[in-house]
Parts: sequence; C-alpha cells; structure tokens
Amino acid sequence: MSKRRQARLGDLERVIMDHLWGAGGSQTVRDVYTALAERREIAYTTVMTVLDRLAKKELVVRERDGRAWRYQPAQGRDALAAEIMDTALGVDAGERSAALVAFADRVTPEEAALLREALAAVEAAGDKPRTKR
Repeated sequence: MSKRRQARLGDLERVIMDHLWGAGGSQTVRDVYTALAERREIAYTTVMTVLDRLAKKELVVRERDGRAWRYQPAQGRDALAAEIMDTALGVDAGERSAALVAFADRVTPEEAALLREALAAVEAAGDKPRTKR
C-alpha cells in the first residue's frame, strides 16, 4: 500500500465502491450517479468528487473515454478487506500479535473454522505469509 493510499472508506465511498464492484465493468460518473440517485438524494458533483477522491486513494482506476472518465475498482472487495485488516493489525510485531489474539477471541466458531481452513490452505501451498515492512 502506498503512503498516500488509505484503505479506510467513508460511508458514501463504501456505497460507491459497492456499486462499482457489482457493476461488472467500468462506469462513468453519470452511470454511478444514476444508480445512486434511484436510492438516495445525491448531487452529481458529489459523486464526481467522491470518485476523484477514490482515484487519489488508488482504490479505483480511471481512464478517459472521450470527455468523460470511466472508473473501476483497483482491486476486488476481498483484497481491499484484507488490506484494511492488515493495516489495522499495526506494524509493530507486539501490536500485531495482540490484535490477532483479540480478533481470534471475537470470531464465531464458524469463522474460526474458516480461518483454520485458510491457514491450512496457505501452508499446504507452501506459501509463507509475507512479513511486515
């Protein structure tokens, strides 16, 4: 994650990202505005500003399409969630360990089983978890 990039999303940013993830392709500001305006009162310029902010955070990529920009997520929802979790765990090894223990204490038995399966799959594949910088 670059120093400029911040994975944390505000409420409207999350709504827009949810729309982009579900869209199945790149979207113009007009496309996003039209979809959102059906469910909530929102200004076109607000959508444009939020998409620009998401591009600056490197959460969406944009490309020119005539006079308009087309936006699409830079990564999938799961990858972003993992990045947010990784950031939240902290950089210091002690903080990271404590956060992982606290997290493990809060998961349901079903979630714990999923975590065990995921860890086993990573281990079986011979992948080593990357180290924190």
